[in-house]
Amino acid sequence: MTAQHEDPQNDREESQPMNEGDDFQSRLPLHELKEAVDQVKSELNAIIIGQESFIEQLIVALLANGHVLIEGVPGIAKTITAKLFARTLDTGYSRIQFTPDLMPSDVLGTSILNRQSSQFEFRPGPVFSNIVLIDEINRAPAKTQSALFEVMEERQITLDGKRMSMDFPFMVLATQNPIEQEGTYALPEAQLDRFLFKINVSYPSLEEEVLILKSHHHRKGEDPLPKIRQILNPESLATYRKLTAEVLLEEKIMRYIAELVIKTRNHPHLFLGGSPRASLAIMHASQAFAAIAGRDFVTPDDVKKSALPVLCHRLILTPEREMEGMTAESVIDTVIQTTPVPR
Repeated sequence: MTAQHEDPQNDREESQPMNEGDDFQSRLPLHELKEAVDQVKSELNAIIIGQESFIEQLIVALLANGHVLIEGVPGIAKTITAKLFARTLDTGYSRIQFTPDLMPSDVLGTSILNRQSSQFEFRPGPVFSNIVLIDEINRAPAKTQSALFEVMEERQITLDGKRMSMDFPFMVLATQNPIEQEGTYALPEAQLDRFLFKINVSYPSLEEEVLILKSHHHRKGEDPLPKIRQILNPESLATYRKLTAEVLLEEKIMRYIAELVIKTRNHPHLFLGGSPRASLAIMHASQAFAAIAGRDFVTPDDVKKSALPVLCHRLILTPEREMEGMTAESVIDTVIQTTPVPR
């Protein structure tokens, strides 16, 4: 058995990389996970047209226990997609609209004096939920942004000397507009690093836009939210996350991930490269990509799919390259193309 372990895996990677889950007997019971993910995709794709990659990355981030920063111009269904995605989960949901006058207590909550008991009682803020949608996260100043640091990293807050943990699951979906910069505050690098993915949402194609028009015309103004079924619950999600964490990573795949990240640290066009947290994020995301494909092992293609959304918000270009119009995405693509793929 040991002599047959690596070679069949390489054969599977090279023959049919998109359908490995149907070609071999997985050592992990991933069938139910893959079926649930397909149902979530089906529910959302029936309403959201042309955002298949966006939806898949949201699911991957959920399985990898990460937060997501969603960036795109207004009107391309960033917020509605996040809202409908939260609807597929049988969990709590809250939405926070970030504004320049928002205070940390508006997010975390505050202690209020109870006149009857003469005791201070904590009133939890909207962050005390499971799926938290933060709309226009870059509208709030640094003081309010800092309120998210602890809760995003440690799934807890410390207030008035008391530590309070978030219920499982806890996931932040944050949107921002890259075009309109007036009245916005750039997110600090330490906070950006706490997002597993940054997903850049683009305009739909001509055919997709026609389908969007047809879909809205067919619905005749009906709210699509009640039509979304709840597919996952905390119990099933906890099971699927454990299975995802058990997806096999061979040492050569781990080395491949490390080489990609280290190349960003030494790249001449970058002022700041990826941290070890970025390496871990690529690893966890790669496991999730493999799991939703029904595979119990990670391939280099899983790593490549994870690298761009994991690294694009963590890298900082040198001022010279930024003035030339170079993007972090182009550097990441170059790094991927120039790094030997393990065989």
